[in-house]
Amino acid sequence: MSFFLTSAISMLVVLGVMVLVHELGHFAVAKWCGVRVEIFSIGFGKRLFGVQYGGTDYRFSALPFGGYVKMSGEATSEKLDRSLTGAESVPAPAPDDPRDFSAHPRWQRILIGLAGPAANFLLSLVLMTGFYMMHNEVEAYRSEAANIDFVTEHTPASYAGFQPGDRIVYFDSVINPTWEQISVRGALNLGQTLPVTVERDGHSLVLRLRLPNPRDSEDFDLESLGFVPRMQEGPISIRQVETGMPAAKAGLQPGDEILSVDGLALHSVEAMLAFLQKNGGRPVNLEIQRGASKFPVALVPVIADSGGDRLYRIGFAPNPPPFLVEQLPLPLALRQSIHFNLRNAGLILEVFHRMLTRRLAVENLSGPIGIARVTGLAVEQPGWQPIIGLTAVISLNLAILNLMPIPIMDGGMIVLLAIEGIMRRDLNREFKERIYQAAFVFLLIFFVFIMFNDISKLPAFAKLKL
Repeated sequence: MSFFLTSAISMLVVLGVMVLVHELGHFAVAKWCGVRVEIFSIGFGKRLFGVQYGGTDYRFSALPFGGYVKMSGEATSEKLDRSLTGAESVPAPAPDDPRDFSAHPRWQRILIGLAGPAANFLLSLVLMTGFYMMHNEVEAYRSEAANIDFVTEHTPASYAGFQPGDRIVYFDSVINPTWEQISVRGALNLGQTLPVTVERDGHSLVLRLRLPNPRDSEDFDLESLGFVPRMQEGPISIRQVETGMPAAKAGLQPGDEILSVDGLALHSVEAMLAFLQKNGGRPVNLEIQRGASKFPVALVPVIADSGGDRLYRIGFAPNPPPFLVEQLPLPLALRQSIHFNLRNAGLILEVFHRMLTRRLAVENLSGPIGIARVTGLAVEQPGWQPIIGLTAVISLNLAILNLMPIPIMDGGMIVLLAIEGIMRRDLNREFKERIYQAAFVFLLIFFVFIMFNDISKLPAFAKLKL
Protein backbone atom coordinates (compact mmCIF):
# COMPACT_ATOMS: atom_id res chain seq x y z
CA MET A 1 0.00 0.00 0.00
CA SER A 2 1.35 3.47 -0.91
CA PHE A 3 2.23 5.98 1.80
CA PHE A 4 -0.61 8.23 0.56
CA LEU A 5 -3.23 5.53 1.09
CA THR A 6 -1.73 4.48 4.42
CA SER A 7 -1.79 8.11 5.61
CA ALA A 8 -5.34 8.78 4.41
CA ILE A 9 -6.82 5.60 5.89
CA SER A 10 -4.95 5.92 9.21
CA MET A 11 -6.02 9.57 9.56
CA LEU A 12 -9.68 8.76 8.89
CA VAL A 13 -9.61 5.90 11.40
CA VAL A 14 -7.87 7.96 14.12
CA LEU A 15 -10.03 11.06 13.62
CA GLY A 16 -13.14 8.89 13.35
CA VAL A 17 -12.40 7.29 16.72
CA MET A 18 -11.64 10.71 18.28
CA VAL A 19 -14.86 12.26 16.99
CA LEU A 20 -16.98 9.22 17.88
CA VAL A 21 -15.72 9.23 21.47
CA HIS A 22 -16.09 13.02 21.78
CA GLU A 23 -19.65 13.08 20.49
CA LEU A 24 -20.59 9.99 22.51
CA GLY A 25 -19.61 12.00 25.59
CA HIS A 26 -22.03 14.79 24.67
CA PHE A 27 -24.68 12.27 23.59
CA ALA A 28 -24.55 10.14 26.75
CA VAL A 29 -24.80 13.07 29.16
CA ALA A 30 -27.52 14.74 27.04
CA LYS A 31 -29.60 11.53 27.17
CA TRP A 32 -28.91 11.21 30.90
CA CYS A 33 -30.22 14.76 31.39
CA GLY A 34 -33.30 14.04 29.27
CA VAL A 35 -32.37 16.25 26.30
CA ARG A 36 -33.76 15.24 22.91
CA VAL A 37 -30.91 14.56 20.46
CA GLU A 38 -31.97 15.09 16.85
CA ILE A 39 -28.73 14.25 15.02
CA PHE A 40 -25.59 12.27 15.85
CA SER A 41 -23.24 12.80 12.91
CA ILE A 42 -19.77 11.60 12.04
CA GLY A 43 -18.63 14.28 9.60
CA PHE A 44 -20.18 17.56 8.45
CA GLY A 45 -22.25 18.60 5.46
CA LYS A 46 -24.67 16.55 3.42
CA ARG A 47 -25.99 13.31 4.93
CA LEU A 48 -24.61 10.27 3.13
CA PHE A 49 -26.31 7.43 4.98
CA GLY A 50 -27.50 6.51 8.45
CA VAL A 51 -30.37 5.18 10.50
CA GLN A 52 -33.21 6.71 12.48
CA TYR A 53 -33.65 5.26 15.96
CA GLY A 54 -35.31 6.58 19.09
CA GLY A 55 -35.93 10.01 17.58
CA THR A 56 -32.24 10.46 16.65
CA ASP A 57 -30.74 10.45 13.16
CA TYR A 58 -27.43 8.54 13.40
CA ARG A 59 -25.60 9.50 10.23
CA PHE A 60 -22.36 9.67 8.29
CA SER A 61 -21.90 12.98 6.46
CA ALA A 62 -19.87 14.04 3.42
CA LEU A 63 -16.98 15.87 5.11
CA PRO A 64 -15.19 13.38 7.42
CA PHE A 65 -13.07 15.94 9.32
CA GLY A 66 -15.11 16.11 12.51
CA GLY A 67 -18.64 15.51 13.69
CA TYR A 68 -21.36 16.88 15.94
CA VAL A 69 -24.41 16.18 18.06
CA LYS A 70 -27.44 18.39 17.39
CA MET A 71 -29.78 18.72 20.33
CA SER A 72 -33.28 20.13 20.22
CA GLY A 73 -33.44 23.80 21.18
CA GLU A 74 -29.77 24.70 20.77
CA ALA A 75 -29.07 28.38 20.16
CA THR A 76 -27.92 28.04 16.56
CA SER A 77 -29.34 29.94 13.63
CA GLU A 78 -31.11 28.17 10.78
CA LYS A 79 -28.31 29.23 8.47
CA LEU A 80 -25.65 27.68 10.70
CA ASP A 81 -27.82 24.62 11.18
CA ARG A 82 -27.95 24.07 7.43
CA SER A 83 -24.18 24.58 7.21
CA LEU A 84 -23.67 21.72 9.64
CA THR A 85 -26.37 19.32 8.59
CA GLY A 86 -26.65 19.85 4.87
CA ALA A 87 -29.50 21.28 2.84
CA GLU A 88 -32.26 19.23 4.40
CA SER A 89 -34.40 20.93 7.03
CA VAL A 90 -34.81 19.66 10.56
CA PRO A 91 -38.32 19.57 12.03
CA ALA A 92 -38.78 22.38 14.52
CA PRO A 93 -39.42 21.28 18.10
CA ALA A 94 -42.72 22.01 19.77
CA PRO A 95 -42.85 25.32 21.66
CA ASP A 96 -41.68 25.06 25.29
CA ASP A 97 -40.65 21.45 24.79
CA PRO A 98 -39.29 20.26 28.17
CA ARG A 99 -36.76 18.08 26.31
CA ASP A 100 -35.16 21.11 24.63
CA PHE A 101 -31.53 21.75 25.45
CA SER A 102 -32.39 25.34 26.39
CA ALA A 103 -35.16 24.18 28.75
CA HIS A 104 -32.72 22.39 31.06
CA PRO A 105 -30.86 23.97 33.99
CA ARG A 106 -27.60 25.67 33.11
CA TRP A 107 -25.56 23.25 35.22
CA GLN A 108 -26.86 20.37 33.11
CA ARG A 109 -26.02 22.21 29.89
CA ILE A 110 -22.52 22.91 31.18
CA LEU A 111 -22.13 19.20 32.02
CA ILE A 112 -23.19 18.31 28.48
CA GLY A 113 -20.60 20.76 27.11
CA LEU A 114 -17.85 19.35 29.31
CA ALA A 115 -18.72 15.72 28.50
CA GLY A 116 -17.11 15.73 25.03
CA PRO A 117 -13.64 16.95 26.11
CA ALA A 118 -13.87 14.76 29.22
CA ALA A 119 -14.48 11.72 27.00
CA ASN A 120 -11.34 12.54 24.99
CA PHE A 121 -9.27 12.95 28.17
CA LEU A 122 -10.60 9.60 29.36
CA LEU A 123 -9.83 7.94 26.02
CA SER A 124 -6.21 9.11 26.19
CA LEU A 125 -5.92 7.89 29.79
CA VAL A 126 -7.40 4.46 28.95
CA LEU A 127 -5.30 4.04 25.80
CA MET A 128 -2.01 4.70 27.55
CA THR A 129 -2.96 2.70 30.66
CA GLY A 130 -3.80 -0.32 28.52
CA PHE A 131 -0.63 0.13 26.51
CA TYR A 132 1.59 0.26 29.61
CA MET A 133 -0.14 -2.84 30.99
CA MET A 134 0.48 -4.83 27.81
CA HIS A 135 3.55 -3.32 26.19
CA ASN A 136 5.57 -0.81 28.19
CA GLU A 137 8.71 0.00 26.24
CA VAL A 138 11.78 0.84 28.34
CA GLU A 139 15.04 1.99 26.79
CA ALA A 140 17.57 -0.84 26.97
CA TYR A 141 20.41 1.47 28.03
CA ARG A 142 18.80 1.97 31.47
CA SER A 143 19.81 -1.56 32.48
CA GLU A 144 23.28 -1.34 30.92
CA ALA A 145 26.63 0.09 32.04
CA ALA A 146 26.66 3.85 32.70
CA ASN A 147 28.63 5.08 29.69
CA ILE A 148 28.40 8.84 29.12
CA ASP A 149 27.75 9.92 25.54
CA PHE A 150 27.76 13.69 26.14
CA VAL A 151 27.66 16.21 28.99
CA THR A 152 25.34 19.21 28.77
CA GLU A 153 26.86 22.62 29.52
CA HIS A 154 26.16 24.48 32.78
CA THR A 155 24.89 21.41 34.65
CA PRO A 156 26.09 19.59 37.80
CA ALA A 157 27.86 17.00 35.62
CA SER A 158 29.77 19.62 33.61
CA TYR A 159 30.77 21.54 36.77
CA ALA A 160 32.05 18.29 38.32
CA GLY A 161 34.27 17.63 35.31
CA PHE A 162 32.53 14.68 33.62
CA GLN A 163 33.41 14.23 29.94
CA PRO A 164 31.98 12.32 26.95
CA GLY A 165 33.31 8.74 26.93
CA ASP A 166 33.55 8.47 30.73
CA ARG A 167 32.16 5.32 32.31
CA ILE A 168 30.77 5.58 35.85
CA VAL A 169 32.18 2.66 37.88
CA TYR A 170 31.17 3.76 41.40
CA PHE A 171 28.11 5.79 42.47
CA ASP A 172 26.80 6.02 46.06
CA SER A 173 28.11 2.62 47.20
CA VAL A 174 27.08 0.88 43.95
CA ILE A 175 29.93 -0.67 41.96
CA ASN A 176 29.54 -0.64 38.16
CA PRO A 177 26.04 0.87 38.35
CA THR A 178 23.48 0.90 35.55
CA TRP A 179 21.76 4.13 34.53
CA GLU A 180 18.61 2.93 36.31
CA GLN A 181 20.57 2.50 39.55
CA ILE A 182 22.08 5.98 39.15
CA SER A 183 18.57 7.43 38.72
CA VAL A 184 17.34 5.67 41.87
CA ARG A 185 20.43 6.43 44.01
CA GLY A 186 20.49 10.01 42.78
CA ALA A 187 16.86 10.56 43.84
CA LEU A 188 17.80 9.29 47.33
CA ASN A 189 20.60 11.86 47.68
CA LEU A 190 18.99 15.07 46.42
CA GLY A 191 20.87 18.14 47.62
CA GLN A 192 23.96 16.11 48.54
CA THR A 193 27.46 16.04 47.06
CA LEU A 194 28.56 12.53 46.12
CA PRO A 195 32.03 11.21 45.21
CA VAL A 196 31.69 9.46 41.85
CA THR A 197 34.41 7.31 40.29
CA VAL A 198 34.72 7.25 36.52
CA GLU A 199 36.96 5.32 34.18
CA ARG A 200 38.61 7.58 31.59
CA ASP A 201 41.22 6.38 29.09
CA GLY A 202 42.02 3.34 31.23
CA HIS A 203 42.47 5.37 34.45
CA SER A 204 40.18 5.84 37.47
CA LEU A 205 39.24 9.37 38.45
CA VAL A 206 37.16 10.53 41.45
CA LEU A 207 34.83 13.48 40.79
CA ARG A 208 32.48 15.26 43.19
CA LEU A 209 28.92 15.56 41.88
CA ARG A 210 26.53 18.07 43.48
CA LEU A 211 22.97 16.78 43.03
CA PRO A 212 20.18 19.34 42.60
CA ASN A 213 17.28 19.49 45.03
CA PRO A 214 14.03 20.10 43.09
CA ARG A 215 10.81 20.76 45.00
CA ASP A 216 9.37 17.50 43.72
CA SER A 217 11.65 14.47 43.74
CA GLU A 218 9.78 13.17 40.66
CA ASP A 219 11.26 16.08 38.69
CA PHE A 220 14.73 14.55 39.14
CA ASP A 221 16.20 12.72 36.16
CA LEU A 222 19.52 12.16 34.42
CA GLU A 223 18.88 15.16 32.18
CA SER A 224 18.79 17.47 35.23
CA LEU A 225 22.27 16.20 36.15
CA GLY A 226 23.57 16.93 32.66
CA PHE A 227 24.28 13.34 31.62
CA VAL A 228 23.35 12.17 28.14
CA PRO A 229 23.70 8.37 28.39
CA ARG A 230 25.09 6.27 25.58
CA MET A 231 21.82 4.77 24.39
CA GLN A 232 23.31 2.38 21.86
CA GLU A 233 26.71 1.28 20.63
CA GLY A 234 26.03 2.02 16.98
CA PRO A 235 25.82 5.46 15.32
CA ILE A 236 22.73 7.65 14.90
CA SER A 237 20.58 6.31 12.06
CA ILE A 238 18.34 8.70 10.11
CA ARG A 239 14.70 7.59 9.73
CA GLN A 240 13.22 10.73 8.15
CA VAL A 241 14.57 14.05 6.81
CA GLU A 242 12.57 17.27 7.23
CA THR A 243 11.91 19.23 4.06
CA GLY A 244 13.63 22.61 3.91
CA MET A 245 15.94 21.94 6.86
CA PRO A 246 19.78 21.85 6.68
CA ALA A 247 19.92 18.03 6.61
CA ALA A 248 17.67 17.91 3.53
CA LYS A 249 19.55 20.75 1.80
CA ALA A 250 22.84 18.91 2.44
CA GLY A 251 21.46 15.79 0.73
CA LEU A 252 21.09 13.50 3.75
CA GLN A 253 18.69 10.60 3.21
CA PRO A 254 16.73 8.09 5.30
CA GLY A 255 19.02 5.19 6.15
CA ASP A 256 22.15 7.34 6.40
CA GLU A 257 24.23 6.90 9.57
CA ILE A 258 26.01 9.77 11.33
CA LEU A 259 29.38 8.37 12.40
CA SER A 260 30.68 11.57 14.00
CA VAL A 261 29.96 15.26 14.54
CA ASP A 262 33.08 17.45 14.37
CA GLY A 263 35.09 14.28 15.00
CA LEU A 264 33.08 13.27 18.08
CA ALA A 265 31.22 9.94 17.90
CA LEU A 266 27.69 10.42 19.26
CA HIS A 267 25.11 7.67 19.66
CA SER A 268 21.73 9.38 20.11
CA VAL A 269 19.84 12.39 18.84
CA GLU A 270 19.71 13.66 22.45
CA ALA A 271 23.52 13.78 22.52
CA MET A 272 23.60 15.47 19.14
CA LEU A 273 21.07 18.12 20.22
CA ALA A 274 23.15 18.84 23.34
CA PHE A 275 26.27 19.17 21.17
CA LEU A 276 24.54 21.56 18.75
CA GLN A 277 23.37 23.81 21.62
CA LYS A 278 26.90 23.89 23.03
CA ASN A 279 28.24 24.68 19.55
CA GLY A 280 25.97 27.72 19.39
CA GLY A 281 24.83 27.43 15.79
CA ARG A 282 28.32 27.33 14.28
CA PRO A 283 28.88 25.12 11.18
CA VAL A 284 29.42 21.42 11.89
CA ASN A 285 31.10 18.67 9.91
CA LEU A 286 29.40 15.28 9.83
CA GLU A 287 30.89 11.98 8.74
CA ILE A 288 28.13 10.04 6.99
CA GLN A 289 27.94 6.37 6.06
CA ARG A 290 25.56 5.41 3.26
CA GLY A 291 25.76 1.73 2.48
CA ALA A 292 29.44 0.93 1.98
CA SER A 293 30.40 4.56 1.32
CA LYS A 294 31.65 7.16 3.80
CA PHE A 295 31.74 10.88 3.03
CA PRO A 296 31.84 14.24 4.86
CA VAL A 297 28.93 16.70 4.98
CA ALA A 298 29.20 20.29 6.19
CA LEU A 299 26.09 22.19 7.27
CA VAL A 300 24.88 25.00 9.52
CA PRO A 301 22.23 24.24 12.20
CA VAL A 302 19.18 26.51 12.46
CA ILE A 303 16.90 27.44 15.33
CA ALA A 304 13.70 25.40 15.05
CA ASP A 305 10.93 23.97 17.22
CA SER A 306 11.73 20.76 19.10
CA GLY A 307 9.05 19.45 21.45
CA GLY A 308 7.89 22.97 22.36
CA ASP A 309 11.45 24.37 22.71
CA ARG A 310 13.44 26.43 20.23
CA LEU A 311 16.75 24.64 19.70
CA TYR A 312 19.56 24.43 17.16
CA ARG A 313 18.66 21.54 14.86
CA ILE A 314 19.62 20.15 11.45
CA GLY A 315 16.22 18.59 10.75
CA PHE A 316 15.91 14.82 10.90
CA ALA A 317 14.14 12.12 12.91
CA PRO A 318 16.25 9.17 14.09
CA ASN A 319 15.53 5.49 14.32
CA PRO A 320 14.84 4.75 18.00
CA PRO A 321 17.52 3.11 20.16
CA PRO A 322 17.04 -0.48 21.42
CA PHE A 323 14.35 -1.03 24.05
CA LEU A 324 12.99 -3.72 26.34
CA VAL A 325 9.32 -4.59 26.75
CA GLU A 326 7.67 -5.08 30.14
CA GLN A 327 4.09 -5.40 31.40
CA LEU A 328 3.15 -3.08 34.26
CA PRO A 329 0.48 -3.84 36.87
CA LEU A 330 -2.63 -1.64 36.71
CA PRO A 331 -1.62 0.86 39.46
CA LEU A 332 1.80 1.51 37.90
CA ALA A 333 0.34 1.59 34.39
CA LEU A 334 -2.28 4.13 35.48
CA ARG A 335 0.40 6.25 37.12
CA GLN A 336 2.52 6.16 33.96
CA SER A 337 -0.52 7.08 31.89
CA ILE A 338 -1.36 10.05 34.14
CA HIS A 339 2.22 11.31 33.85
CA PHE A 340 2.11 10.88 30.06
CA ASN A 341 -1.15 12.82 29.74
CA LEU A 342 -0.17 15.61 32.15
CA ARG A 343 3.17 16.07 30.40
CA ASN A 344 1.65 16.22 26.92
CA ALA A 345 -1.28 18.40 28.00
CA GLY A 346 1.25 20.84 29.43
CA LEU A 347 3.16 20.86 26.14
CA ILE A 348 -0.05 21.52 24.18
CA LEU A 349 -0.97 24.44 26.45
CA GLU A 350 2.57 25.80 26.14
CA VAL A 351 2.28 25.72 22.34
CA PHE A 352 -0.97 27.74 22.52
CA HIS A 353 0.65 30.20 24.94
CA ARG A 354 3.64 30.65 22.65
CA MET A 355 1.38 31.33 19.67
CA LEU A 356 -0.62 33.90 21.64
CA THR A 357 2.60 35.61 22.76
CA ARG A 358 4.02 35.42 19.19
CA ARG A 359 6.92 33.22 20.25
CA LEU A 360 5.70 30.45 17.93
CA ALA A 361 4.34 30.98 14.43
CA VAL A 362 0.81 29.82 13.58
CA GLU A 363 2.40 28.20 10.51
CA ASN A 364 3.62 25.43 12.83
CA LEU A 365 0.03 24.17 13.25
CA SER A 366 -1.10 21.16 11.24
CA GLY A 367 -4.50 20.29 9.82
CA PRO A 368 -5.90 17.13 8.22
CA ILE A 369 -3.00 16.76 5.76
CA GLY A 370 -0.41 17.17 8.51
CA ILE A 371 -2.29 14.73 10.74
CA ALA A 372 -2.48 12.25 7.85
CA ARG A 373 1.26 12.50 7.36
CA VAL A 374 2.19 11.87 10.99
CA THR A 375 -0.37 9.05 11.41
CA GLY A 376 1.00 7.43 8.25
CA LEU A 377 4.54 7.64 9.62
CA ALA A 378 3.37 6.25 12.99
CA VAL A 379 1.63 3.29 11.34
CA GLU A 380 4.74 2.46 9.33
CA GLN A 381 6.96 2.40 12.43
CA PRO A 382 7.47 -0.96 14.17
CA GLY A 383 5.40 -1.73 17.26
CA TRP A 384 2.20 -0.26 18.64
CA GLN A 385 3.69 2.56 20.69
CA PRO A 386 3.94 5.20 17.91
CA ILE A 387 0.31 4.98 16.76
CA ILE A 388 -1.20 4.52 20.24
CA GLY A 389 0.87 7.38 21.66
CA LEU A 390 -0.04 9.61 18.71
CA THR A 391 -3.74 8.75 19.04
CA ALA A 392 -3.63 9.64 22.74
CA VAL A 393 -1.93 12.98 21.99
CA ILE A 394 -4.46 13.82 19.25
CA SER A 395 -7.26 13.01 21.69
CA LEU A 396 -5.68 15.41 24.21
CA ASN A 397 -5.40 18.07 21.51
CA LEU A 398 -9.07 17.67 20.61
CA ALA A 399 -10.12 17.91 24.26
CA ILE A 400 -8.07 21.05 24.95
CA LEU A 401 -9.01 22.72 21.66
CA ASN A 402 -12.70 22.18 22.34
CA LEU A 403 -12.33 23.81 25.76
CA MET A 404 -11.06 27.03 24.18
CA PRO A 405 -13.55 29.88 24.82
CA ILE A 406 -14.59 30.12 21.16
CA PRO A 407 -18.33 30.05 20.30
CA ILE A 408 -19.51 26.86 18.55
CA MET A 409 -16.85 24.97 20.49
CA ASP A 410 -17.70 23.51 23.87
CA GLY A 411 -15.62 26.06 25.76
CA GLY A 412 -17.46 28.95 24.09
CA MET A 413 -20.84 27.49 24.99
CA ILE A 414 -19.72 26.97 28.60
CA VAL A 415 -18.51 30.60 28.82
CA LEU A 416 -21.84 31.92 27.51
CA LEU A 417 -23.72 29.73 29.99
CA ALA A 418 -21.49 31.00 32.81
CA ILE A 419 -22.20 34.61 31.77
CA GLU A 420 -25.93 33.89 31.76
CA GLY A 421 -25.59 32.31 35.20
CA ILE A 422 -23.88 35.42 36.55
CA MET A 423 -26.53 37.66 34.93
CA ARG A 424 -29.30 35.28 36.10
CA ARG A 425 -31.03 35.58 32.75
CA ASP A 426 -30.58 34.24 29.23
CA LEU A 427 -28.80 36.29 26.60
CA ASN A 428 -30.89 37.36 23.63
CA ARG A 429 -31.27 34.36 21.31
CA GLU A 430 -30.71 36.42 18.17
CA PHE A 431 -27.54 37.91 19.72
CA LYS A 432 -26.20 34.44 20.46
CA GLU A 433 -27.02 33.30 16.92
CA ARG A 434 -24.99 36.20 15.50
CA ILE A 435 -22.06 35.21 17.73
CA TYR A 436 -22.27 31.62 16.48
CA GLN A 437 -22.43 32.78 12.87
CA ALA A 438 -19.34 35.00 13.28
CA ALA A 439 -17.47 32.19 15.03
CA PHE A 440 -18.42 29.74 12.29
CA VAL A 441 -17.03 32.09 9.62
CA PHE A 442 -13.85 32.59 11.66
CA LEU A 443 -13.32 28.84 12.08
CA LEU A 444 -13.99 28.28 8.37
CA ILE A 445 -11.35 30.86 7.43
CA PHE A 446 -8.95 29.37 9.97
CA PHE A 447 -9.54 25.88 8.56
CA VAL A 448 -8.78 27.12 5.03
CA PHE A 449 -5.58 28.74 6.32
CA ILE A 450 -4.50 25.51 8.03
CA MET A 451 -5.24 23.51 4.88
CA PHE A 452 -3.18 25.95 2.79
CA ASN A 453 -0.39 25.74 5.37
CA ASP A 454 -0.52 21.91 5.20
CA ILE A 455 -0.35 21.90 1.40
CA SER A 456 2.54 24.37 1.34
CA LYS A 457 4.58 21.95 3.51
CA LEU A 458 4.26 19.11 1.00
CA PRO A 459 7.57 18.35 -0.74
CA ALA A 460 6.23 19.22 -4.19
CA PHE A 461 5.21 22.70 -3.01
CA ALA A 462 8.12 23.26 -0.62
CA LYS A 463 10.49 23.18 -3.61
CA LEU A 464 8.69 26.26 -5.01
CA LYS A 465 9.60 28.35 -1.95
CA LEU A 466 12.52 30.74 -2.21
